[in-house]
Amino acid sequence: MSDGSDDELTYAEAGVDIEDSEAATAALVGAVSEVGDTTEYAGLVDLGDQYLALATDGVGTKLLVAVAVEDYSTVGIDCIAMNVNDLVAAGVEPAAFVDYLAVDVPDEARTAELGEGLAAGAEEAGVALVGGETAVMPEVVNDFDLAGTVAGIATDDDLLAGEAQAGDVLVGFPSSGIHSNGLTLAREAADRAGGFDEPFPGDGYDTVGEALLEPTRIYTYLLDALHEYDVHAAAHVTGGGWTNLERMGAFRYEVTDPLPAQDVFAFVQDAGNVSDEEMHRTFNMGTGFVAAVDPADADALVEATDGERIGEVAESEESSVAIRGLEL
Repeated sequence: MSDGSDDELTYAEAGVDIEDSEAATAALVGAVSEVGDTTEYAGLVDLGDQYLALATDGVGTKLLVAVAVEDYSTVGIDCIAMNVNDLVAAGVEPAAFVDYLAVDVPDEARTAELGEGLAAGAEEAGVALVGGETAVMPEVVNDFDLAGTVAGIATDDDLLAGEAQAGDVLVGFPSSGIHSNGLTLAREAADRAGGFDEPFPGDGYDTVGEALLEPTRIYTYLLDALHEYDVHAAAHVTGGGWTNLERMGAFRYEVTDPLPAQDVFAFVQDAGNVSDEEMHRTFNMGTGFVAAVDPADADALVEATDGERIGEVAESEESSVAIRGLEL
């Protein structure tokens, strides 16, 4: 493990500038803004008395960890999770999933492992796999890329309001680890510590690669509780880390009792000499999903789920997130 003497590593220095990424995304959204309605996490097609809700995502550079250690068994779960969790954050129950696999060279064994992961993720999420596409494109991709799209049907009553209210309680739900965001930074940190085959210095895994490949947690089990209790908005903590809370509206999100972060985060921070601010702007730090709920229903939501009170929503003229005084 690193002794901390290396230069401080940031996500931008590792290869991903979040501000540039957000600007590019905004440009794309602006160019297609007349096409359909959107929430923060799903696109909506108005069908009259209900909506067709859609979300699309991939696994990102976590795939490079799978390639390096030749273990493709979990990334299919990640692909399902990254999509269905976005629909859950909108209050929509996912119904069907279609995948897209691009490869440089067809590999039957690898494809079988990917398919098994997709099937396992779909079963856990309760969605139907309704086909997909495999494209062989040796001049476009190296190794492979995996992405997908999830669809669900929702009424107005199903959709969460999407905006928190001042005074709401923040309830956090545990992640399973690093999930599928920030892997460009995590991989660089792992390289500094000797690579993916090095022994993992924390609990639960034999190697660094195993820890990084822990699949993303699927949060569809929360849907009934999100609808039963007065949840105003939810955030899937993905790219951008804890700044995702700002997607619930222009408030100050004061996180006073965050859930504990798994050992993998301490490993990345130490090996990469990463600041606390950068860790929380990049990773979920142990909390993969957050709900803003009316204070009267907060205890009931916690009792009905595996969530914990982690903070509250306060009035503010602009969005901000503070975690135990750490300003993001």
